[in-house]
Amino acid sequence: MIPTMEQEKQMKQQSSSSNDISLNKPLRCIVKLGGAAITCKNELEKINDENLKIASSHLRQAMNSSSSSNKVIAMDWSKRSGVSEISASLDDFGDFPLLDSSNSIVVHGAGSFGHFQASRSGVHKGGLHLPLVRAGFVATRISVTSLNLEIVRALAREGIPSIGMSPFACGWSTCERNLASADISQVAKAINSGFVPVLHGDAVLDNLQGCTILSGDVIIRHLAELLKPEYVVFLTDVLGVYDRPPTDSNAVLLREIAVDEDGSWSIVKPQIANMNKKVEITVAAHDTTGGMLTKISEAAMIAKLGIDVYIVKAATDHSLRALKGELKGNIPDDWLGTVIRSSR
Repeated sequence: MIPTMEQEKQMKQQSSSSNDISLNKPLRCIVKLGGAAITCKNELEKINDENLKIASSHLRQAMNSSSSSNKVIAMDWSKRSGVSEISASLDDFGDFPLLDSSNSIVVHGAGSFGHFQASRSGVHKGGLHLPLVRAGFVATRISVTSLNLEIVRALAREGIPSIGMSPFACGWSTCERNLASADISQVAKAINSGFVPVLHGDAVLDNLQGCTILSGDVIIRHLAELLKPEYVVFLTDVLGVYDRPPTDSNAVLLREIAVDEDGSWSIVKPQIANMNKKVEITVAAHDTTGGMLTKISEAAMIAKLGIDVYIVKAATDHSLRALKGELKGNIPDDWLGTVIRSSR
């Protein structure tokens, strides 16, 4: 559900009055690790280890773009499944400079974590007085926070000083599924302290219906409104936004979308005969957050702020270029993805 203008106004008033945010330096980017890209979405609670590892490496390379050193000092000193020993050497640190990581935020989706529990119990519809919903709320949070831990560990193994932050624990809440309260002071403090906050879609309390699911895409839009990053990158399991489901052999990748002040948008590249034709969207039956439909809606609202949004396939050279901020201005012909930006 897209908030009305009045709801947006109320949310901004609540945010400005409840948050004391001041970053030591401008935020470079907010990155969304799509649930379908980092998990095997049709297999319950299964991580796509290869994609997560590559995406984590790309994030490190993007943060380390100003340095000639490719050395990685891992920060996960806990024992992992299948690994016999903890391979952390404190001597490796010495005077080795840490990544310039205080300019990024990571938000990830749930994929095959959390969505099943939420949809089976109806958490997204509310009703905490019902035993099934209350149990589902607990089960959903166990699932999404376990994924959050694994993503934080994957980033830490790349030398990224990542800190997991759950919206529920930070006091984020909704009213009729629309964001009502979101204190980001802890997020700002973490950034100023040199950490990379890692937030996620979460089960949260709702002022009217008791509870619901807060999408990672909504979280990103709110963070973008308050912290004004240079750009936002959505890493997905497909090349970008298509004019119809990408499984259709006739699907066309939309390279550039312009968003007007009133929220309407038009396709800039490629030139399509019927420019106003509706983009077809498919959402998995167990997806409680709206899938690509929510992603496009939230991306358009971010673009209205004058912030470019790149939607691109994770673990590819195209995503690495987007993460490094190489796509400002005209989009190169050899880059595959979708940029959503203001028409101003």
